Amino acid sequence: MITVLSNGLIFDGVADDLVPGHVVIEGDRIVGVTERLGPVAADARVIDVRGRAVMPGLIDAHIHAYSPRPNADRLPMTMVAHWARKMLESCLQRGFTTVRDVGGADHGLRRAIDAGWIDGPHLIYCGKALSQTGGHGDKREAGTDGWCVHHGYAGHTSRVVDGADNVRRAVREELRLGAGFIKIMASGGGLSPTDELEDAQYSEDEIGAAVDEAVRCHRYVTAHAHPDAVISRCLELGVRCFEHGTMISDRTAARAVELGASVVPTLTVGRAVARHGRELGFDEAILRKVAAVNALSLESLERLHRSGVRTGFGTDLVTGLDHYQYEEFRIRGEVCPAVDVLRSATSVNAEIVRRQDAGRIAAGLVADVIAVAGNPLDDLSVFTDDGHNVQLVMKGGIVVKDTLSS
Repeated sequence: MITVLSNGLIFDGVADDLVPGHVVIEGDRIVGVTERLGPVAADARVIDVRGRAVMPGLIDAHIHAYSPRPNADRLPMTMVAHWARKMLESCLQRGFTTVRDVGGADHGLRRAIDAGWIDGPHLIYCGKALSQTGGHGDKREAGTDGWCVHHGYAGHTSRVVDGADNVRRAVREELRLGAGFIKIMASGGGLSPTDELEDAQYSEDEIGAAVDEAVRCHRYVTAHAHPDAVISRCLELGVRCFEHGTMISDRTAARAVELGASVVPTLTVGRAVARHGRELGFDEAILRKVAAVNALSLESLERLHRSGVRTGFGTDLVTGLDHYQYEEFRIRGEVCPAVDVLRSATSVNAEIVRRQDAGRIAAGLVADVIAVAGNPLDDLSVFTDDGHNVQLVMKGGIVVKDTLSS
């Protein structure tokens, strides 16, 4: 079946401006983008978007579908899975047609989406993130032994693996389960109970083992990393993607450019936790770390932009705060041009998550397309919390949201 999105103002995911035109879709693919629309088949479906901005479906490169609240590892997996469905369906309704889960989501969740049991985005996942004992993925409170499996901690989003040989085994297992990439916890984090942000985690042998196993299977390793020294160390050990990158220096950013590495900052989660952390039950030590990240995050984003690092778009909205997903646009717009923010959430993220068939409006690519009331190149606030300005969402050529007439 042919579908035509007519009379749009097209942002193709790359260009500086909106261009008037029409997008022609057949099945799940874009087959043409044209300024003038010729005759169409009698049975074609024509959707008049009436001057809305037509752009690629958004990509969030840092989510956690299995993290509905603090201490979620104490919840039954069945309950967490129901939360994941709610979260993913909300993401799609906001126009995020692809998400990359960086700790938790698994082959069962993706199969449920692919089977149509969940009306969610395309899902790319790493399985459980790998952490050393006492690292960012070890969620046990200090002085407790809780939630252990086979002598190590294993939760819904991460598991503890120590030693290079065990890391190799864990990477192989995640790849066997369909992981598209591997995530390691290479530094302390804001929401972990027993480390500090500046901690360097995992030995060189352990990181090297993860990279070797991933690269030989044509995958990559991304590292949770805040401190500059940790990012620099991981770069030299072959890590080519980083989550957060909060304390990156100009020198390390330049090295990242030289090596073709990517960074996915996540700014909105820190603001949301600062607002709601106490009511969610986070203690003062965690809130102190979150405040430290918030104080540096805009400066680091500006540095990444200035240095030319491939910079992705992620939100990391754990603990049920995913309704703030759009806020990432507004925060980034404080230091980056709107067009670069939009590129990060479309074409740049497609490169990072290795979706070469997505992230742009161009012939031959998957028809993941949204229509937005207003011009996001002029004003990123068109992405509002309630999502009412994202009036059309297509995933793979199928309309999953249409409020154009409302």
